[in-house]
Amino acid sequence: MRAVSAAETAPTGYAWAVHAEELRVRAGRHLAVDGLDLALGTGVHGLLGPNGAGKTTLMRALATVVKPAGGRLTLLGHAADEHTDLRRVRRGIGYLPQQFGFYPRFTVREFVEYMAWLKEMPKAAIPDAVQRAIDRVGLAAKAGARMKTLSGGMQRRAGIAQAIVNDPSVLLLDEPTVGLDPEQRLEFRELIRDLGVDSCVLVSTHLVEDVAVACTDVVLINEGRLVFQGTPDTLAAYGHEGGAGDSPTERGYSALLRRHRAQEAVR
Repeated sequence: MRAVSAAETAPTGYAWAVHAEELRVRAGRHLAVDGLDLALGTGVHGLLGPNGAGKTTLMRALATVVKPAGGRLTLLGHAADEHTDLRRVRRGIGYLPQQFGFYPRFTVREFVEYMAWLKEMPKAAIPDAVQRAIDRVGLAAKAGARMKTLSGGMQRRAGIAQAIVNDPSVLLLDEPTVGLDPEQRLEFRELIRDLGVDSCVLVSTHLVEDVAVACTDVVLINEGRLVFQGTPDTLAAYGHEGGAGDSPTERGYSALLRRHRAQEAVR
């Protein structure tokens, strides 16, 4: 079974928000992303894969935090290489890494305002944008609280607020639901569905059920290579009763990984 990327089934001339061809990215000396072909447009895309699959390294490359070691990467129509003004590209990107830093004495509002300033948003637009982002993640009542006083889940929501404050065309969220309680996860699903109407949202997660419910598209990678890209229903169809997993989507995920590993073993 060869993985088929969305680029192979798109209409001629379609403008992808994210387009990678034979992308290779290193994490230290290790080639964590190895010849990946990927195309993402408007919608909510779930990024799945086991530990060590290359998900975080891929997210860092798409956020322009690390440079590709080879292949081609295009973001919002611009090649992400040394010849491109990446500041212009970054203005259209929102990014929440697995672990993000902040000044502990900043209030939530000050933190999001500071991140808006770093994204070079117009000064006059920042106050309204900050309030809107804080409202959307349910932190209006905590806008004046210092970041260090927040629970882990609230800090995570503040991280999501800074990622969406500039209304990004590409939103990259790496394990965004860590620390969120079940009710907050439901609210988060509603938020990303709303954001995916007009933006390209990529959510990296270990929670397959979140992908099944909230995402329009699933990307499954293993050892830095594309295993599958398609709808949650198509992913679920690869599973079978009695397979590993508690839901059709989890069984499909497990079945595809097993098949991919078996094929790699005989190469």
